[in-house]
Amino acid sequence: MSNAILLAPGPVQLHPEVQKILAHPMIHHRTPEFDAILARVLLNLKSFFQTKMPVLIQTSTGSGGMEALLVNLLNPGEEVLAIVSGKFGERWADMAEVYGGRVHRLNCDWGKPVDPSEVKKFLQSNPNIKIVLTQATETSTATGHDIKALADIVSKTDALFLVDGITAVGAYDIRMDEWKIDGLVAGSQKAVMLPTGLCFVCLSERAWAKAKVCKTPRFYFDLQKELNANQKGETYFSSAVAHIKALDFVLNEISKSGLEKHFAEQRRRADFTRALSAQMGLSLYSASPSDSVTALNVPEGLDGVKLREHLEKKYQVTVMGGQDQAKGKILRIGHMGYILDHHLIETMYRLALALKDFSYNIDPEKVRSLSTSWLEAHPLEQ
Repeated sequence: MSNAILLAPGPVQLHPEVQKILAHPMIHHRTPEFDAILARVLLNLKSFFQTKMPVLIQTSTGSGGMEALLVNLLNPGEEVLAIVSGKFGERWADMAEVYGGRVHRLNCDWGKPVDPSEVKKFLQSNPNIKIVLTQATETSTATGHDIKALADIVSKTDALFLVDGITAVGAYDIRMDEWKIDGLVAGSQKAVMLPTGLCFVCLSERAWAKAKVCKTPRFYFDLQKELNANQKGETYFSSAVAHIKALDFVLNEISKSGLEKHFAEQRRRADFTRALSAQMGLSLYSASPSDSVTALNVPEGLDGVKLREHLEKKYQVTVMGGQDQAKGKILRIGHMGYILDHHLIETMYRLALALKDFSYNIDPEKVRSLSTSWLEAHPLEQ
């Protein structure tokens, strides 16, 4: 079967024009040509983050951005509240401990969102908390948290609210300024629709005030030095030229269509996946499903690891499985990237074929027909 499909929650399928740009001859990052590209990108990133504050580009994965927020804003010995609802919540809490944070973990059942009232209660009982960490979408469980409600609670305290928006920013509405988020990070391999390799970090005014006096040692991830360089029209270290040129294209395309339409495209893909999954007898793993990724429970009696591998090897569809306690139990289908309707139809059709190979009672041709009908009945508004 030809035409491989990548519907993982990152990395994602690339726009054909992005692939062309990445193949362009290399230019130097200290030239007028690149300076003009960088200036456009830094300006358009503000709209993407829905902020008036500077958005900084770093050559690293999203985890580097998570670390950057910590080393610029966490003093050793300070108390941290980490909302842990999956693998990436665990990672950020672990990072904070490495840098000397006294971390309190508010553990959520996997697949369940945090209850904002629990966060409020904890902060009232622990007024020394200086930083609150959370994911917007916990990628490992495809679970979205109520960032607006959480930000409202934290903004009324002395704590800074830091959000891992790596599987959220650009996929659905995250309002940096309006909601009073203090630190927000995104990654290039998600809704930004590029290969892995860039992260984007934004701080609020009160976060910048703390960054100026934060005592944690830092060098590569020193955000103040990066900001100073950006204000001179440069990046502090060598720029990821090809990525940033492709980013210029992506941000321009999103700007032309508007964020609202961009979000609606992702929401439609998520709605489609959930509607078709229900028709296929597959239930959702998350009680608070995100618009950026959907986790489906693997039917009882089937090995999810073998099913995912079979789907990839025989039918050339790459989705992700579960991790740790969810390993072998879920499939995670991403809704970000360059995804056309025929990708959606083929994904569900080929998933049905794979399930049938595992003796699951399903009619793949019916799934294909239902997929086509749903998409025709739910066109994206122009």
